[in-house]
Amino acid sequence: MVRIDVAQRRARLGVRHALAVRDDRTPVEVARAVVALHATDPATVFLALRARSASLDVAAIEHALYADRSLVRMLGMRRTMFVLPLEEAAVVHAAASRAVAAEARRRYVKLLTDAGIAGGGALLSELEDAAEAALLVRGVATGAEISADVPKMRTTLSVPGGETNVSPWVMLLLAADGRIARGRPRGGWTSTQWRWSPMRAWLPDGLAELATDEARVELLRLWLGAFGPGTVADLRWWTGWTAAQVKQALAPLKPVEVALDDGPTGLVLPSDVDPVPAPDPWVALLPALDPTPMGWSQRDWFLGPHRTALFDRNGNVGPTVWVDGRVVGGWAQRASGQVVYRLLEDVGREAADRVAETAAAIGDWTAAVRVTPRFRTPLERELASG
Repeated sequence: MVRIDVAQRRARLGVRHALAVRDDRTPVEVARAVVALHATDPATVFLALRARSASLDVAAIEHALYADRSLVRMLGMRRTMFVLPLEEAAVVHAAASRAVAAEARRRYVKLLTDAGIAGGGALLSELEDAAEAALLVRGVATGAEISADVPKMRTTLSVPGGETNVSPWVMLLLAADGRIARGRPRGGWTSTQWRWSPMRAWLPDGLAELATDEARVELLRLWLGAFGPGTVADLRWWTGWTAAQVKQALAPLKPVEVALDDGPTGLVLPSDVDPVPAPDPWVALLPALDPTPMGWSQRDWFLGPHRTALFDRNGNVGPTVWVDGRVVGGWAQRASGQVVYRLLEDVGREAADRVAETAAAIGDWTAAVRVTPRFRTPLERELASG
């Protein structure tokens, strides 16, 4: 069995995730390098792109998201929000989003039934059609504006934890079904006050209807190309699928088993057995929820002993400092705008100087915007409040 050691895994990470060489890649090229950008926190998208391309500013990223629409924001794996290249949208929709929509629909119908509203499925379908029709008339609208056009969406009901209305449910179902997409938010690039557009604004013919099994195979091919070698446990975590679903989707790819330093058997595509040359020394400051540290469930080979300081209790990573493919510290932005960091191990004078330069550059890039991660981690809280 071929062995891929930690040094080789770190070399692949640096090269393939566009971290070892920060060149002039486009937003689409960067997103493709990591399959998809985590987008639960809007700031992650911008800072993850900035970390991997020297030529991108906020305007260029917003242009890709909202003007030429080469990137699309959608619910995908693990019911998580991602930003991904438009050409991958149909794959992610068929492989993951449809299941998200089906599970959400079942949950919402049960909540409606428990609240004494019969025919919950029919009601949701009625409201989805009405909301999409209202959006088609407006072209672009917020959820509140659509609810004003479809007053029935504002009907309140009691659910565990309090009262709600079905408006957010309807918008989530439309998005997960690929009928609408999040567009430019109200406010700046860290805002979550989304405006919505019909999916046909991105794709005139709508999303292609791919078979779920075929789409899952393609999604694993993309992941292995960007993150391989990885384990079955990594794939189960990243996709949110069962072991049987992962096994079924892997079979047509005929992945090659490789030995990893930390024990479990890794998988790579058949064409990806040869080693990747080690890149020149590099450093990077990655944002909270960056797709690189969130790409594997088994992270000791790049994270070392720093999990407690840099992850929250739910497994969300905070801002991290990287040197040559390993995590060596964390960073935060204070209310003053200053970007501060702490190295958790000795990286040498040259690397430490480059970390300091990179931190200062992030502060210049964000300008007057203050970035606070949606999920706070111990070291980030400590640094931000210092």
